[in-house]
Amino acid sequence: MQKLTKISDRLYYLPPVQETDRPILGALVGKEKTMLIDAGNSSQHASLFLRQLGEIGIQSDLLVLTHWHWDHVFGMREIPVPSISCKETAGKIKEMQSLSWEDEDLDQRVEEGTEIPFCADAIKKEFAEERNIQVQLPTIVFENGMTVDLGGLTCEIEHVGGDHSSDSCVVFIPEEKALFVGDCLYANLYAEKWNYTIEKILKLIGQLEKYDADIHFLSHHPAPLTKDAFSAFLQLLKNTALLTQKHAGDETAIQQEMTHNLQRNLNEEELETITFFVNGY
Repeated sequence: MQKLTKISDRLYYLPPVQETDRPILGALVGKEKTMLIDAGNSSQHASLFLRQLGEIGIQSDLLVLTHWHWDHVFGMREIPVPSISCKETAGKIKEMQSLSWEDEDLDQRVEEGTEIPFCADAIKKEFAEERNIQVQLPTIVFENGMTVDLGGLTCEIEHVGGDHSSDSCVVFIPEEKALFVGDCLYANLYAEKWNYTIEKILKLIGQLEKYDADIHFLSHHPAPLTKDAFSAFLQLLKNTALLTQKHAGDETAIQQEMTHNLQRNLNEEELETITFFVNGY
């Protein structure tokens, strides 16, 4: 079972689960209000989070969504509080409301290329035969960003986009020096070949580097990243983007120069990152 983890008296998170694509869920506890970050991928996921928060006396008042993907929004009906998203996220969720999530409909969308096989399989595992999925619209919608005062704790929400999902938003808590990144730094999965694009990733890195954070939450990483680890991840993305540009998408040439620069063999993450950039070139 996922176990609620305490970072401080004002910051908690529930770790992710890879098998059914459960992302990290966050709780920001101010003196006046508590904000949850993302709703989870099912009623069971959301209920687990709320129950563990309740066991330590924390009740939710607000919910913010980092983007529209199913694993971040399907738990919304279990969280009966005002919900916040950017305008694009709200529009994408509205489109989802007309979809069926039964096996045959999921399989058809996979065949059409409008659904990802991994996501379809994860939905089947998370929900089994119970598919009473009701996708709810957010109640508070912003354009580019908004700031919420929870009482001695500030939440700065910014729409940053990226390859993974163009509606991606991040949440920065300056008092905790914490940044919830959501999925924005992951590749575009809704493509024939998973990919990064040079222009989008360099723009996104520039947006993220302005935040003075010591702890970084990426939705599907098993644990938060330190400042150094996060900087190293951004540097890998930046270096690979620039090498892809320099070598015009030549995968072998990119690998050779990166190997030379690092003076060692490339690891699995580095090789995968190169492939994703080549796919998007």
